[in-house]
Amino acid sequence: MKQVQFSAGTAGEKSPQTPRLQDDFYQAINADWLKTAKIPADRPATGGFQVLVENIEKTLMTDFAAMEAGDKKPDNSLLIEFLKYYQLAADFKQRDAAGAKPLQPYLKRLANIKSLADWQAQLKDWLLAGLPAPFDLDVDADMKNTKVNALFADAPGLFLPDKTYYAKDNQNGPQLMAVFKQMMQQLLTRVGYSESDAQQILSQAIAFDAQLVPHVKSAEEAADYSKMYNPQSFAEFTSHSKEIDFASLIPALIGAKPEKIIVTQPKFFAAFDQLVTAENFPQLKSWLIVNIVRGLTGYLSNDLRITGGSYGRALSGSKEAMSQQKSAYYLAAGQFDQVVGDYYGRRYFGPKAKQNVHDMVVKMIAVYKKRLQQNDWLSANTRKQAIIKLEHLGIQVGYPDQIKPLFKQFKVDSNASLLANALHFAHLTIVDRFSKWNQPVVRTEWEMSANTVNAYYHPFRNIIVFPAAILQAPFYSLKQSASANFGGIGAVIAHEVSHAFDNNGALFDEFGNLHNWWTESDTAHFKKLAQTMVTEFNGLPFAGSQVNGKLTVSENIADAGGLSCALEAAKSEKDVDLKAFFTNWAKIWRTKAQPEYLKLLLAIDVHAPAKLRANVQVQNLADFYTTFNVKPGDKMYLAPEKRVNIW
Repeated sequence: MKQVQFSAGTAGEKSPQTPRLQDDFYQAINADWLKTAKIPADRPATGGFQVLVENIEKTLMTDFAAMEAGDKKPDNSLLIEFLKYYQLAADFKQRDAAGAKPLQPYLKRLANIKSLADWQAQLKDWLLAGLPAPFDLDVDADMKNTKVNALFADAPGLFLPDKTYYAKDNQNGPQLMAVFKQMMQQLLTRVGYSESDAQQILSQAIAFDAQLVPHVKSAEEAADYSKMYNPQSFAEFTSHSKEIDFASLIPALIGAKPEKIIVTQPKFFAAFDQLVTAENFPQLKSWLIVNIVRGLTGYLSNDLRITGGSYGRALSGSKEAMSQQKSAYYLAAGQFDQVVGDYYGRRYFGPKAKQNVHDMVVKMIAVYKKRLQQNDWLSANTRKQAIIKLEHLGIQVGYPDQIKPLFKQFKVDSNASLLANALHFAHLTIVDRFSKWNQPVVRTEWEMSANTVNAYYHPFRNIIVFPAAILQAPFYSLKQSASANFGGIGAVIAHEVSHAFDNNGALFDEFGNLHNWWTESDTAHFKKLAQTMVTEFNGLPFAGSQVNGKLTVSENIADAGGLSCALEAAKSEKDVDLKAFFTNWAKIWRTKAQPEYLKLLLAIDVHAPAKLRANVQVQNLADFYTTFNVKPGDKMYLAPEKRVNIW
């Protein structure tokens, strides 16, 4: 929620013939690849980002198999615990023999809860066990005092991907809900409920889900960070429910009575007392059952794992479930993410490459600083504050210097089930999270593992993070020219720097505090510029639908600033090759995706489709036209007055 990632987005439309690059730059550059690339059956897409993911997956699975066979030796105790957990996850003989048994204690516990008062009495332990609830409590940096962690309250998720799917004119909603119902009916009967009980549970759960819809934010609404910070006093927040004793629950979880709770969705909590009532408990209870079963079947037998993934595959368009071994790898690597990331970073990236890329980031920041100093639309004071923010920007490259201490607590009980171990680790994680309330924020803490093909900017901490996994071809390689590297990793780096100055990042100061450091006139001018970016993308046709310019504006501003800044850096090199620069920019976005995945991301993803990220942004740069001789009449030509330049 609070980090802005440089995610792959999606793209990929079939084209029988190669267009002129002056008419469709992305399609022309990637034509040969698009003709031959195959989407793996167990994935929704393939492309620049996804191929790296697949390669890392194969590399690590091979290494871990060698460790299990004794051909390789794990070099630390944390990796040994990971391997134990991986072995449990991969033991489908044991998982199939146990079936749904590991889940039964949790379903029995819920069956014994007869009223909302019963549930209220055990709510602290329920939440610490990682079980679902119709609200979410979390700890993160206070948005107006980011040196200290505060308590946040948020709304729960919906069954469908976004509230827009529940609109009467959205045809995808009923189709997806039908798939969801079919999946849950099968899962509920397989874990022990009768057909009639399963139907009733599902009907009541869907009714409760429908009650949530009017009160929660859409993806577009959630993309506006300025609306996240709604601090309420302890008394104000606890008054939202007559039934849930928040006044006792919250101090029991964090060890004290907080002065305030930061509410990200005040509309939801204003309606909370009408949603969570004693009379409504049967529907809530069924909603809890559905969420428990849906959330935990991935830890059970193979048939339950495959059935439990059917809705996700319908959403993404993936044709098959992952293999048993691969699913076990992802489950275990997700639980021990920093342990696996540490191994990958040190083994396949190393301190030398870490320093090299760090130096490249410093260089890109210097270019960005120069551009800010020369900026002609910011007032002197705002420009000064922007430079101060840039100078305070934290840089994290490759992998963390230290793994979070929490992972030392993860001790695998090989005699217990996979699910029991997973829920024990969830308990440790939740207790650890709540223990951080009112404690100093660890600004250098990583939130993404080193084996993740991505990068992000964290506005609350004013840091940019580049995991080792993205720091390879086509993004970065010593075998590529400097210009190609600037068109790849250079643009990624500058993209993340630009997030500090997009329509969300610009709300935060050099310390990550939500604090207005802009003059009124600068703010008004910036909003006009941001609106030009909204307009440039809004309504662009794609995958049978249209791009939402407002939903994607932050990422589009970051793309524009990143590409423009990287271009300037490339031009400062002696052997500049702008064809290589722009070509690699188009290559990193090459993607083929299933139609279902395209539709899903258009509805909920803050990133524009990858093809449009590649094509639209180059149209804003004069050097693109001179490099490839793009002229009026060409489809890639955009009149100078329509080109958008912000940073």
